[in-house]
Amino acid sequence: MVSFVDDRASEEQFQAILDAYHGRLGGPLAGLAGLVGEVVAVERAPIVHEIRDGAGTLRIGEVVSAEMAPFRSADGATVTTLRDSLFSTVPGSPAYVGRAHHHTVNLPGHGMVWSFEGRNAIQSDYRIVHTATS
Repeated sequence: MVSFVDDRASEEQFQAILDAYHGRLGGPLAGLAGLVGEVVAVERAPIVHEIRDGAGTLRIGEVVSAEMAPFRSADGATVTTLRDSLFSTVPGSPAYVGRAHHHTVNLPGHGMVWSFEGRNAIQSDYRIVHTATS
């Protein structure tokens, strides 16, 4: 795994994000971190992640790009979500199920280069709040 932290993060935020996503703080992210065999790099880069009505984009510098649109009900009026399910990517938040128009990763120095179009995708709204302790 290569970990990216937004280049706007302070040093305290940088460390808190790494501690959380590398499983050192427990909780659901510790379970996710347990699936990682090796962290090969930690890098800073500009990160943009936006979700609006289930449609989303993700950009990490020049190395990661993805765009997703949600599946909708037969009449097109309702965005398809999973709620209160083991399949939700963020506990307590609906998971938007859809199609990734594209998903590109370009990290040749770490042997991670791929580009896919039209694959299934899932994403959730989330917000991280860090409360400093003294």
